Amino acid sequence: MNLAHIDQETVAPAGGRILHAADGQPTGVLRENAMALVRKHDYRVIGWGNQHLTVRAVKRFVDGALGSHGAWLLKPYDDLPTSCGLNTLGLDSLRATAALAIAHHYQLCVHAIGDRANREVLNIYEEAFKSHPSQHDLRWRVEHAQHLYPSDIPRFGKLGVIASMQFVHATSDGPFVIQRLGKMRAGAGAYAWKSLTNTGAIIANGTDIPVERVNPLAGLYSAVTRRMANGTPFFPGQCLTRRAALRCYTLNAAYAAFEESVKGSITAGKLADFVVLSDDPLTVPAEQLRQIRVLKTFISGQVVYSAGKTLPPEGN
Repeated sequence: MNLAHIDQETVAPAGGRILHAADGQPTGVLRENAMALVRKHDYRVIGWGNQHLTVRAVKRFVDGALGSHGAWLLKPYDDLPTSCGLNTLGLDSLRATAALAIAHHYQLCVHAIGDRANREVLNIYEEAFKSHPSQHDLRWRVEHAQHLYPSDIPRFGKLGVIASMQFVHATSDGPFVIQRLGKMRAGAGAYAWKSLTNTGAIIANGTDIPVERVNPLAGLYSAVTRRMANGTPFFPGQCLTRRAALRCYTLNAAYAAFEESVKGSITAGKLADFVVLSDDPLTVPAEQLRQIRVLKTFISGQVVYSAGKTLPPEGN
């Protein structure tokens, strides 16, 4: 409202109304045509604060978590046959969000864990893309995409939808996944990294803090071994190579945020955000991946962490 110079003296345009508090100050609620007062001052925040903040996406949640029987499934849970999970957002509401996002050139990111949730999100994305054929390079994402029905796996690559996943979920959730889904369903579509990449999908990997520890090396270990805490592999046919896993963490993650021109690789002209590690993650034995230590962290070419102590960026 400050940018739009809206205060207690501002007159609403015809067909609109500014709601005021008891003291006469505007509350921030602008009805109908009054929204035009701020819309003309709207701006997508890209790379603000020397590339520290970008606001260009909308996130919504369409189901819950697998561990709590909240993931929305096509068929009931093996260990709770009276339930297919929870749909936490009406699909009409999600369609409305998709329409707004595509009309205003925002990226849409939807939390979907169960196979029913993922299918419904892909359906809505496909509808939006077909209704706006001139829109390209949208990079809409499905957050988590943990359990997919096999026939829906190729749709990610075909539609250009990014699977924004967390490799550590497979190994931390592994002990109860078969209990929830049964061995057949779990093996066919749970945390299906290799199947997704083989069908042309882009996987952007993260850690889902604070649900999981932020340490990306633990995620790298999960990606290449899929070994749970007891050492048992969780459907190892879906393991990724080390280079593929690193790409998901770096260039693919940058691509998922429209930042591949400034982040994701150590390349001339980019931001020089990188770490110095104690060992080479491409060559150490897989069991040692989790023991790799970060020796230095650079942000925009400046050392901000070194040998266990945090340093203030230069000039601060």
